[in-house]
Amino acid sequence: MTQTLRAILLMILSMALLAASDAFLKLASSGAPLGQVMFLVSFGGTLIFWLLARLQKVRILSRDALHPMVLLRSGIEIIAAIGIVVGVANVSLPVFAAIMQAGPLLVTLGAALFLGESVGWRRWIAVLVGMVGMLIVIRPFGTGFTGWELFAVIGICGLSARDLVTRLVPQHLATVAISAWGFAATIPTGILFWILSDRPAASDLPTLALIGGAVLSTSAGYLAVTAAMRLAPASTVSPYRYARLIFATGLGIAVFSDWPDGWTLIGSALILGAGLFSFLREAQLARQTRGRAG
Repeated sequence: MTQTLRAILLMILSMALLAASDAFLKLASSGAPLGQVMFLVSFGGTLIFWLLARLQKVRILSRDALHPMVLLRSGIEIIAAIGIVVGVANVSLPVFAAIMQAGPLLVTLGAALFLGESVGWRRWIAVLVGMVGMLIVIRPFGTGFTGWELFAVIGICGLSARDLVTRLVPQHLATVAISAWGFAATIPTGILFWILSDRPAASDLPTLALIGGAVLSTSAGYLAVTAAMRLAPASTVSPYRYARLIFATGLGIAVFSDWPDGWTLIGSALILGAGLFSFLREAQLARQTRGRAG
């Protein structure tokens, strides 16, 4: 199996796992304070990656954790975690999943604005179309708008920024260490949210089992997406992020009976089409560049 194929399969697997994580988080948040859910998921994820690091003989407590790009990535991770946990708890899963699909377009936008990557007018139009699609999904001036959708937007902006910064993290740093640092960064935020919550802590087995499912699926999905991004170029693997829309919508219907309405489907189609066009265009330009170099 080639390295590129492994990266693609890892990305698809990660999207299935992260869709399952969304469902677990939504179910768990109905029976436990959000702060407790965030803390236990962060602590559990940190523990899992610490154990994996021990098995791989990778040091977690090292000076590499203080690298400026690692610190920046960890700070962005906190913003993303707040947006995702609050958003998924209060927004229907199909709408949440549709908003999440704008991530690759935001990565393209961020790469152009902050990393100096060249983006032609066609991809700029694709980004604009994708943003229009997101607005159609959110419908900020519609009667169905609750405001919680903005947390999902914060979450996907955070994830996109995290992916951009991941490109700047030194390649010699192990994926398992980067993942451990990212999870550990969100532990204090979970504790703070838990302290500020007026809901009693959950101790019943079903709710704790749901949180455990969120820990396992989030950790596995997190590791898979980080590994995929480091195995192959973003233009190759990022289109497969859209598999999350299929998985999350299916789980939303099957578990929560959340059927996407017509506007959500239209907005999702615009985001999906714009994202795929952007990636195809980027791949075409990459081939032309290699051809001229050859």
